[in-house]
Amino acid sequence: MAHLTRLLALGALFLASGASAQSHNSGAPIDFGADHIELQDKANRAILTGNVSVRQAEMTLNAARMTVAYTGQVVDGSPQVSRLDAAGGVTVTRPQQTARSQYAVYDLNRRVITMLGTVSLLQGGNTVNGGRLTINLDTGRAVIDGSAVGGAGAAPGTTTSRGGRVTGTFSVPKRN
Repeated sequence: MAHLTRLLALGALFLASGASAQSHNSGAPIDFGADHIELQDKANRAILTGNVSVRQAEMTLNAARMTVAYTGQVVDGSPQVSRLDAAGGVTVTRPQQTARSQYAVYDLNRRVITMLGTVSLLQGGNTVNGGRLTINLDTGRAVIDGSAVGGAGAAPGTTTSRGGRVTGTFSVPKRN
């Protein structure tokens, strides 16, 4: 059984890195739209709510609510964003790949997106489900764990998928 879990994790890694191994331009401007925005300048953050959509290069991040943290530095009239925290029906769309979860954190300094809570990753005819997905935008490498804390000893109250397991479906090419 442990062998099958490792095989699924390796398959998820293959699935996630296959078509999206290109590097993401995390230095591209971030465009956003939302029903409401609250600026909290003293805290160096903005709260976006209602149909939030953020786009950077070819990647889109959608959620019900998002907190945008910035450094306080302004370059060319724009604050320097360091982190995005998204909650509520989070969807990350990249070329040939879509990931969904309840929560996500985009750390712009590390160029990593971490998605938590009933995660699903779709690419082509392949689907992988788990509790936590980590995407390295520089390498395109993605790793899915069965539990939201990345291991068997999940803390009480954390979100897991089917008992902390990674599950999925891989498509099989048709043969002539």
